[in-house]
Amino acid sequence: MRNDYKSMEGFCRIEGFKNILIIVTGSIAAVKVSELVEQLEKNKIIVKIVSTKSGAKFLEPHILEKSFVDSDSFKFWKKIGDPIIHIQLAKWADLVLVAPLDACTLGKISSGICDNLATDIIRAFPVSKPLLFCPAMNTTMYDHPITLIQISLLKSWGYEEVPPISKMLACGDYGMGAMSHVEEIVKVVTHRLN
Repeated sequence: MRNDYKSMEGFCRIEGFKNILIIVTGSIAAVKVSELVEQLEKNKIIVKIVSTKSGAKFLEPHILEKSFVDSDSFKFWKKIGDPIIHIQLAKWADLVLVAPLDACTLGKISSGICDNLATDIIRAFPVSKPLLFCPAMNTTMYDHPITLIQISLLKSWGYEEVPPISKMLACGDYGMGAMSHVEEIVKVVTHRLN
């Protein structure tokens, strides 16, 4: 199935398919997004991707070219009544998946900061629809007391955490903070959509 990733035609609903928006933030775990997209698309899911500036540094070129970035914010808007991309994406998505969720964006979301396309979408996304987030950061960042407070706040809004795992991290440390396995994320997403 052809996915018109970044065109207005790509915002149409297709019967029998669910729409997922993956928001990618600045964690090395973003290298798993290609595999995540591939696995989700096997489940009659249409995927669109939004990346923060720091998240884009970790994406493979074929994923980055399909991704919405900050410079796309007013791509379709010329006058009053024209589509505004963060609103269109929030309406289009049946589920938002923030994978990976870095410490910076976690702080922004929990504080209500909307200073990029990703955080604008999250703020515009109805809390009546599922939003899942997959924390991914260094162990000392994950273990910081503010992280628990911020994650608890997101959960209190109805957002669902796909918890991180312990493993050898990119920095060479071993500990909690690695993004959950792709298979686990796909399992949680498909369960929430059914």
